[in-house]
Amino acid sequence: MISAVIGGGTMGAGIAHLLLAGGHDVVLVEAGADRVLAARRAVEASLARAADRGRLDGVPGELLERLTVVERLEPVAAELVVEAVPEDVGLKRRVLAAAASACPDAVLASNTSSLSISALAEGLPGERVLGMHFFNPVPVQQLVELVHHDGVSPEVVAKARAWAEELGKTVIEVRDAPGFATSRLGVAVGMEAIRMLEEGVASAEDIDTGMRLGYGWPMGPLRLTDLVGLDVRLAIAEHLAAELGPRFAPPALLREKVAAGHLGRKTGQGFFTW
Repeated sequence: MISAVIGGGTMGAGIAHLLLAGGHDVVLVEAGADRVLAARRAVEASLARAADRGRLDGVPGELLERLTVVERLEPVAAELVVEAVPEDVGLKRRVLAAAASACPDAVLASNTSSLSISALAEGLPGERVLGMHFFNPVPVQQLVELVHHDGVSPEVVAKARAWAEELGKTVIEVRDAPGFATSRLGVAVGMEAIRMLEEGVASAEDIDTGMRLGYGWPMGPLRLTDLVGLDVRLAIAEHLAAELGPRFAPPALLREKVAAGHLGRKTGQGFFTW
């Protein structure tokens, strides 16, 4: 099976890793020669880490033989295309439109964590478009959130579910609504944790420890925000606040940290030092 992934950042590289490990031939698309090289290196590093930890069925070098990294998606007989570009409706729609043309028979999946799938599908063959929300780190996290809108074909949803399950994921299905299920709940807790830190209720470490040991979370909400990226969480919170009201309004502390460039693990500093 041939699959294409558009966007070679953290999520795109992780999705490419997952698909390669699952037996797919993968075309990974990233703009610019430097970013193409960086995307390939990210997939190589991800596969190597998994192999070192005993979490990879296969040899990284052999899996990489089935990876092609390109600057532009050309016509290809892909059955699945997953876009993993930044959370911008206009950008995602342009990417999906190009994919619809280059891959006329493919299921078109968006990895968006909060944007409306109906809006992304507008003007496209909407019966082929759905949300396929993976979680970071993609090769490790078990969940895939399938998001369906009114125009998607039931056969497309069934195919996406089957592929995700073949890749070892557990699937939940969610109606297209702001934040879906996971982002809506995760951001609500995350924003409240930031407000508590802002108000001096407890330290970041103690807030996270409380959720880990008191509620069984594998990771506290502040460390999770660092992992996702404070800028990403801010953008999702702003979107949800616009759609669902002020209960999702980002705290001033989050805005201040993003403005200071403290974006979490990717910059080495967020609510914690990495």
